[in-house]
Amino acid sequence: MATGQLFSQKTQALFYNYKQLPIQRMLDFDFLCGVETPSVAGIVNPGSEGFQKLFFGQEEIAIPVHSRFRLFCHFLKKCMDIFNYFCFIYYSIETACTTHPTADVFINFASFRSAAASSMAALNQPTIRVVAIIAEGVPESDTKELIAYARANNKVVIGPATVGGIQAGAFRIGDTAGTLDNIIKCKLYRPGLKFVFDLSPSGWPSKGQYDPLLLVGHQTCRYQLVLTDLRSSLLHPYLHATVSLYWVNCDYLGGMSNELYNTIARVTDGIYEGIAIGGDVFPGSTLSDHVLRFNNIPQVKMMVVLGELGGRDEYSLVDALKEGKVQKPVIAWVSGTCARLFKSEVQFGHAGAKSGGELESAQAKNQALREAGAVVPSSYEAFENAIKETFEKLVEGGKIPPVSEVKPPQIPVDLKTAIKSGKVRAPTHIISTISDDRGEEPCYAGVPMSTIIERGYGVGDVISLLWFKRSLPRYCTQFIEICIMLCADHGPCVSGAHNTIVTARAGKDLVSSLVSGILCHKIIMNTGLLTIGPRFGGAIDDAARYFKDAYDKGLAPYEFVESMKKKGIRVPGIGHSTMICTGPTSSQYGFLLVKMIKSRDNRDKRVQLLQQYAHTHFPSVKYMEYAVKVETYTLSKANNLVLNVDGAIGSLFLDLLAGSGMFSKQEIDEIVEIGYLNGLFVLARSVGLIGHTFDQKRLKQPLYRHPWEDVLYAK
Repeated sequence: MATGQLFSQKTQALFYNYKQLPIQRMLDFDFLCGVETPSVAGIVNPGSEGFQKLFFGQEEIAIPVHSRFRLFCHFLKKCMDIFNYFCFIYYSIETACTTHPTADVFINFASFRSAAASSMAALNQPTIRVVAIIAEGVPESDTKELIAYARANNKVVIGPATVGGIQAGAFRIGDTAGTLDNIIKCKLYRPGLKFVFDLSPSGWPSKGQYDPLLLVGHQTCRYQLVLTDLRSSLLHPYLHATVSLYWVNCDYLGGMSNELYNTIARVTDGIYEGIAIGGDVFPGSTLSDHVLRFNNIPQVKMMVVLGELGGRDEYSLVDALKEGKVQKPVIAWVSGTCARLFKSEVQFGHAGAKSGGELESAQAKNQALREAGAVVPSSYEAFENAIKETFEKLVEGGKIPPVSEVKPPQIPVDLKTAIKSGKVRAPTHIISTISDDRGEEPCYAGVPMSTIIERGYGVGDVISLLWFKRSLPRYCTQFIEICIMLCADHGPCVSGAHNTIVTARAGKDLVSSLVSGILCHKIIMNTGLLTIGPRFGGAIDDAARYFKDAYDKGLAPYEFVESMKKKGIRVPGIGHSTMICTGPTSSQYGFLLVKMIKSRDNRDKRVQLLQQYAHTHFPSVKYMEYAVKVETYTLSKANNLVLNVDGAIGSLFLDLLAGSGMFSKQEIDEIVEIGYLNGLFVLARSVGLIGHTFDQKRLKQPLYRHPWEDVLYAK
């Protein structure tokens, strides 16, 4: 294992598996310490590639993201054996290391299932010196392989089951030390402090493995195994809840770490470096590994070790002390002395915190450390005082000069956090009044989704809520549904359907085919949805607008028609154009012309159905009656100037809005002006255009080519 300092202000890391909060905390710590270059050089994240935006102080930065799926996706598709999975991961990590050669720390947030493979891939890279494995429960055989490889290649593994480590004023791994407030209170933002400590596992408690009264407030503090030793086994376990706790800001991962950071900060000038060894049975690096490393760092003047029952890792430190390999004071405590209060063996949280015999008990370890020369207090309550006394002796002896206090910079508060705390107010970017998805279920105009289903609402009811922001009477919503059904399709020959069919036969996707048939435009375009306009399905709004204006002004039908004629405007909603279908007949050179003209003697059945429904259900049909009078006058001019479906829907929708008594005159004018009624046609016709798209794809129709016989080649 490496024998010197692991981290500095220039240390950079690669982060495996994107976790926004730990990465942002690392960057905030960089800014707090005055680090010039962000400590996170790149991210290796499954399934994504590009850049991830994060904050570095007040400014946003873009951190490169490398996908582990690049080039090796076919491995996962063809086989899922371990070898190919290893190659699959190795390539992306190798790419990231090549791209970021200055990054020598690999922070692995992979799950326990894949942590070993990705960690080994990182250790194989020549640029990586340190690998931190956050996951708990990594298979022991895999961990042993990682340890053997790391030792053989002079590399360091921290973990598994670790919160990481921290170099005060320089570098932080993930969530180490918790919040920024905790870091400031623990004086961890200052570089070059003359103090160091080393601690053992800092995992989470496991439910049901110990008496809840022994873990006072563990739901808040996350991990309080160390607190059981505050009583030094002097009190009955069921009385522990009455004892006050020395606990500050420990509501994040790494409870033992945070507790000790706070303890040391209260009685000294802070730490130099802190390492959480990890909570699995086989840690990648041991207590003695790091104590010996610290012993070789000139800035380090004393060491603090916090261990726990289970395993025999502390005995390697005992041997090092006895052999004289450690020349600096070591203050140590092994937590878990309360285990003897239980009649049977107890596992405290993670895999490593389980006593396997007397030698692995907290009492035996504390005694061995004491006999080897470490400063071991009589209880955890006395641990803080032991640290204080040792530190003061070193200060009095001139071995630790005073550290000048520095004021850390102010870290900007995230907007969401500031808003939640009531410190700032910020304008919203979008206003929505028709739906709300913030509760347990989405709401349409304040009506919960469950209510919509329970009351048997239909499509018309949903449209009334989302478009008109109110629940219209059933005859109104049923009229909306009838309009949708009648306008859903008008055959394959109309321009919108034709364009959709051509697009679908060109192999385009559903959305492209639909859009080619229906976006509203003021002029006829050469693609499908773009054809909807005044001449194809888009005249409903104009018909409603002109009919309403003429009726409200009291114009006679002939006055209205003649005034439109003088303005050079066709009356919207009146007239039915000739539809000509061409195609080859049985004769090789012949053509078939089919003229379909709606006239006085060939009325549009859709218009008749709408009028019949309105006469039966609407309280008033004044606008429709006015449109019929206009039709009577226009038919005196030409036999095909009949009221078409656009005019029928436009005039009847005016009657619906006015007759329901739920809309003011201003609201009706706004609905017509915004384009609600054309929206009804767009919605309806989308149903048919989607059907045409599926029909062409189901029939596997080839690319469409227009017949040259149907083209007039003119000079």
